Amino acid sequence: MSKKKLRVGMVGYGFMGRTHSNAFTQAPRFFDLGYEPELTAVCARNKERAQAFADQWGYGSVETDWQALVARDDIDLIDIAAPNDMHHDIAIAAAEAGKMVMCEKPLGRTAVESVEMVAAVEKAGVPNMVWYNYRRIPAVTHAKNLIESGKLGRIFHYRAQFLQDWTIADDLPQGGEALWRLDKAVAGSGVTGDLLAHCIDTAMWLNGSIEKVTAMTETFIKERRHNLTGKIEAVGIDDASAFMARFGNGSMALFEATRYARGHKALYTLEINGENGSIIWDLHDLHRLQYFDHSDEGTERGWRSIHVTDGDHPYMGNWWVPGLSIGYAESFVHQVADFIAGLDGTPAAPTFADAHKTDLVTDAVLKSAETGQWEAP
Repeated sequence: MSKKKLRVGMVGYGFMGRTHSNAFTQAPRFFDLGYEPELTAVCARNKERAQAFADQWGYGSVETDWQALVARDDIDLIDIAAPNDMHHDIAIAAAEAGKMVMCEKPLGRTAVESVEMVAAVEKAGVPNMVWYNYRRIPAVTHAKNLIESGKLGRIFHYRAQFLQDWTIADDLPQGGEALWRLDKAVAGSGVTGDLLAHCIDTAMWLNGSIEKVTAMTETFIKERRHNLTGKIEAVGIDDASAFMARFGNGSMALFEATRYARGHKALYTLEINGENGSIIWDLHDLHRLQYFDHSDEGTERGWRSIHVTDGDHPYMGNWWVPGLSIGYAESFVHQVADFIAGLDGTPAAPTFADAHKTDLVTDAVLKSAETGQWEAP
C-alpha cells in the first residue's frame, strides 16, 4: 500500500543540509511512518553546487531563490538548513504559504526574531519543529525516562559543557561561506547561540525551566579580516561563554561553552545529581549512560555504565541487534520519524514555541554578560 508523500524543499547544502537529507532518506527505512519523505527540491545561491548536491542526495530539482521554493505547489515541507540570518524570513514566508516548517537551531538570532516565527506558524496552524537533535540520542532519551520515573529524586545540580578548539588562530578570517558562525550579523552570537543553545535545550527538556542566569563571555581575538569585505573588522561574537543558573525546581546549574579548548573538537557532556542518584552522558561515548543509584547495596554501590543498545531502550528496537551501536546521524533520523509521527497525533517537540524559550535564555546570558547582573529569560 503506497503512503502519502511528504515533499521536502531543503534550503542549504552544507553540513546540516547533509544530515537532514540523510535523515529524510533513512527514516522510512527503519521506522514505520505514515508518510514517505520525498526529496523534491534543494535551494542554494550557487546553482552548480546545488545541482551537485541534488545529484548526490537524489533531489528532483534545484532552486536558487528560496522565495521561489516556498511558492512551489509541489512542496509540503520547507526545511531550513541555511545560516541563522535566513531563518526568520524563510520560516515566516513558508508558514504564510501553508507549508510545514523545520528549522535548524537556534530558531532566531534573538528571541525578538524567534517570537515572530512562533506567531507565524501558530497563526498558520502548520506543523513545525527545530532540529535540537541531542534530545534524540537514545542514551539522552533514556536519561529523560529515568528522571521522569523519579529514580533520581529531587534534583540538586545540573552541569553541561560543550568544548571545541577550531577558532584558535589569529589569521582565521570571519564571515562568508563556512565561517559565517564568526560573523555576528549572520550568526547572532558565538558559542552562546551555537553550542550553549544545544546544552540549554537539553537541560530544560530534562530538568524544567530556567528562572535566572548570571554569565560572562569573552572574545579572545578582537579583530579578524572579513572574507566578504577584505577589511580588518571587530569580532562581535563570543568565543567563550559560561553561566550559572537556577532552575524552576530549585536546582543549581553550571554551563560552559568555548571554541578555545585545545584538544576538544566536540566535547558535549552533561551531569545531573539528584537525591537518590546521578547520571552522566558524554557525546564522545554517546551510546552509554553512566548511572549511580544510591539505593544499591552498600557493598555493591557504584557507577554503572548502561550500554544503550537493547531493543527496549529508546529508538533502538528499530535498529540492529543488542550490543551494536548507532551514532550522531541517527539522532536526526529519529527527529524525522518523530516529526512525521506527530503529524497524525501530538506534535513532536521541540516546536518553534519550545525553541523560543531557549532563545530567551541565550538572550539573558548575553545580557547578563554585559550588565554583570542576574537576568531572567
